[in-house]
Amino acid sequence: MGIINQHDKRTNITYVYQSTSYWDKTKKQPRAHRTLIGKRDPNTNQIIPTDQRNKKHQNKTQPTTTNNNTPPPPTTMNRKFYGATHLLDQITQKLNIEQDLQTTFPQTYKQILSIAYYLTLEDNSPLYRFEKWNQLHKHPYQNNISSQRSSEIFASITENAKNMFLKQFATRHAKKECWLYDTTSISSYSETLKQVQWGKNKEHDNLPQINLALAYGEDTNLPFYYRKLAGNIVDVSTVKRLLTDFKALGFEDVKLVLDRGFYSRANVDLLIKDKVEFLVSLKMSLGFVREALDRVYDTVSGFENYSEQYELYSLTVPVDWGVVGGVSDSRVFLHLFYDVERAAEDKKAFDRRLAVMRSELLSGKRKQEHVAGYEKYFTVKESADGGGVVVVVNEVAVGVVKRYFGFFALLSSGDLGFVGALELYRNRDLVEKAFGNVEDRLNLRRALVSSEAGLDGKLFVCYVGLIYLSYIKKHMQTAGLFKDYTMQGLIDRLDVIECFEYPDQVLKVGEMTEKQKQLYKALDITPPQT
Repeated sequence: MGIINQHDKRTNITYVYQSTSYWDKTKKQPRAHRTLIGKRDPNTNQIIPTDQRNKKHQNKTQPTTTNNNTPPPPTTMNRKFYGATHLLDQITQKLNIEQDLQTTFPQTYKQILSIAYYLTLEDNSPLYRFEKWNQLHKHPYQNNISSQRSSEIFASITENAKNMFLKQFATRHAKKECWLYDTTSISSYSETLKQVQWGKNKEHDNLPQINLALAYGEDTNLPFYYRKLAGNIVDVSTVKRLLTDFKALGFEDVKLVLDRGFYSRANVDLLIKDKVEFLVSLKMSLGFVREALDRVYDTVSGFENYSEQYELYSLTVPVDWGVVGGVSDSRVFLHLFYDVERAAEDKKAFDRRLAVMRSELLSGKRKQEHVAGYEKYFTVKESADGGGVVVVVNEVAVGVVKRYFGFFALLSSGDLGFVGALELYRNRDLVEKAFGNVEDRLNLRRALVSSEAGLDGKLFVCYVGLIYLSYIKKHMQTAGLFKDYTMQGLIDRLDVIECFEYPDQVLKVGEMTEKQKQLYKALDITPPQT
């Protein structure tokens, strides 16, 4: 439930309603029931109950208190930094973030917003420093949030409410676009969280971890889905649950872009069966990829297949995928690419590795991690004169490996053409950079929370912060601002703009330079005004 204020200009009365949210299964969207509970006292800003509520409280002299999300009016003059929080206020309004949060978290939505503001604007800052930031900045909640209180807020964020927010946000903003899906690892010092497990740590930390999955819109550049995974879960096993979540959340006509770690025959079968359009990267060691490449090997690098724009050779080959879901003519498209410079670099690196292994064999100083390479690429014999060993390179085995250097492959459900497939796949760096924002800027490089509920809640607030960072990043790229500013540099440039609050007066904004006004406009934001 939440409290809604509605001002009647004719009578100059502000009526107060109690709003209860629910999910309309027919219209597939969130709805709300409103019940009038009173009117707002213009002097004290407190609620004066009316009708039946007034009868119940007519003998009480203490009026009903306001919702804890409504900050009290200032009783003294305040001077605070406002420029950066105004930027987030405007993004909040443009993307309807506050409205969706209020529907799902009616008691704590302003606290959630303020914590998300703090994590977004203060690069890699722990939450115990919120108190100092609160004293200096204007923000939605306008009060301090202690570390203990933030932990309580995190623990109160339920899975159902989180999913409702994801559904509402995607319904508002997701276009008919591809979603870029990937996972990352977040190291943790906790010994009590069930999903903290030892696994393949993508940050190369010697710590147990949880994994975080994230789906990004390649056009909007906004995150629409995330999920926490146990640290020992491998990427390939997450696709089935991903599709199940999409159905449960009502995400329809989603197109997925996946890295090679998500490829398996079973996953492609599942995507085809569920009629999900996809683009997935493949390992060149896969049998069907090498068979298809061998058939066109001599023609891939022909002049007609050369792209001057990308400096690559490419060829698209249709592949009969066999029977899937009762359909016998399921067809996918294999996009083959050849990069001459990449091939030369791969060959040089491989030859360097062979030289090291041969030197180890000749000196007798073998390394355990190279045992498989010794056996595959070399034959070791005693010299005829008994003066040592002779190391002979297995040219056949080496030739097989070098044959596929410089090639990479993508598999798609439709014929995107090599340009469409390549550009779409290269957009995956959006997700990789988003993970950097989650781990570094949003202070999740090491998860220090001690409860599952606390971690889930903090991840959600970080997700809200990631929406702001994603908006800023996209507009900075569009306006070409990264050549002059880092993201933190731009935020700091705006943060110094001040505001002044006086009792019973409108908010007054301090002086701004023309450059600051231009930055707001470049971000498609209206500069703050008194």
